[in-house]
Amino acid sequence: MTEPNTTAPDPRRWAMFTVLLVGAFLPPLDFFIVNVALPSIQQDLGASPSVEQLVISSYAALYAVTLITGGRLGDLFGRERMFVSGLIGFAFASMLCGLAWSPWALVSGRALQGLTAAVMAPQALASIQAIFSEKEKHLALGLFGAVFGLASVVGQALGGILISLDVFGLGWRAIFLVNLPVAFLVVLFAIPLLRETRARDPRKLDLVGTGLSIMTLAALIVPLIEGREAGWPLWAWLSLAVVPLLAGAFWRSQGKLARSGGSPLLDPRVLAAPGLARGLTVALLFYTISTFFLLFSVYLQQAVHTSALDAGLFFLPYGLGYLIGPLTSPSCRRVFGPFLTPLGMSLEAIGLYSIAWVVGATTPGVVPDHTWLVALLFLTGFGQGLATPGLMHMVIGRVSPDFSGMIAGVTSSTLQVSVALSVAVIGGVFYALSGEGADAGQLAHAFVVALLIIATSQLVGAGLGLTIARQPTSDPAQLSSKQ
Repeated sequence: MTEPNTTAPDPRRWAMFTVLLVGAFLPPLDFFIVNVALPSIQQDLGASPSVEQLVISSYAALYAVTLITGGRLGDLFGRERMFVSGLIGFAFASMLCGLAWSPWALVSGRALQGLTAAVMAPQALASIQAIFSEKEKHLALGLFGAVFGLASVVGQALGGILISLDVFGLGWRAIFLVNLPVAFLVVLFAIPLLRETRARDPRKLDLVGTGLSIMTLAALIVPLIEGREAGWPLWAWLSLAVVPLLAGAFWRSQGKLARSGGSPLLDPRVLAAPGLARGLTVALLFYTISTFFLLFSVYLQQAVHTSALDAGLFFLPYGLGYLIGPLTSPSCRRVFGPFLTPLGMSLEAIGLYSIAWVVGATTPGVVPDHTWLVALLFLTGFGQGLATPGLMHMVIGRVSPDFSGMIAGVTSSTLQVSVALSVAVIGGVFYALSGEGADAGQLAHAFVVALLIIATSQLVGAGLGLTIARQPTSDPAQLSSKQ
């Protein structure tokens, strides 16, 4: 049994959080920054299209399947220790990527980047629950959401800038090597500044649960990421078929360990917190928006024939809205309270439905009206940014700070599963409707249908979020005392 935390807030908590935010910025940045570098990588290293795909998917898959373990490691062994260790490992992996001598050396470096990012990334989100008062958490989550959104927008732009500048003749290698001075400065400040936080009754890591969780997520994530590109081979379907068996074995092992007084990787009693399962479902629906980035880019470049640079510029209103949304969420929360996340997701749905109408009403092959498109992209990004902090609080605010690393990992993993699942399903619908060698009209029609699916997912998530908003949050300390 652990007692509720009644210690005074650390006066350095905002400085600590700033350091953690810089580290949290790197994993999503490196996910997006590599997209624009793929042509240069292919030309320099002679990578095949399948290996190019692995440069992205190896990072995404390893990151997704180890996030829960990374979050739990912070609970058990200290969030500062895991953050610094993960950051050093991430810097080393970035160096391997930057010095890669072959396509497979680059893929190996990217896989290590994903693994170490999963150790580093959950610690920032977990620390919000551990170091801030309830009153300050909303602002901290707002800043976290703004940084996450900024990384998605800055990534592609920064990649293009670094490659075009050809810093020291490094070409595409600069997008990885730039992480080294950043990581060095963060570690320099982190070691003397960060205060160690962890569960107040830490125990050894659940190795059986860790292995089963990684196997379960890998069996789900890998075929979702690789299946469509590979033409959905037999191994992909067999892998998906064993997911329920692995998930069942994992869940039984966690329940057995919890009943025997152990420390499971994913404690079923913590997950039984009122509203938590629905909150994670909202998160799953919320991040279907990730498919929009891919399909909008395809539509712009293949249906209306904009350049890659112009296509990138079209995302700026969305990015601006995503940046402003989280920063205004503390003020908006005073008006809308716990209904802020459903409101934000509803704005996303309105924006996406409206974009679908504008695209559908535009002559195929012609760029939709710029004024409408800019306004609706801003609205959609603003809605997503407004919803993000409340969504994070909806989930991590329902458990004790002792388990914030666990829930931060679960939340981050849920978002990554949503990315893979939505790209596979909604992307699959898009490509099935457009077909090979599609003309502008077919591409526009497929894009409109995909937008309608994404918008409806947001609307369903908003409705589910309303049921959670009406339900009072249990005292997280009570959940800890039951362990």
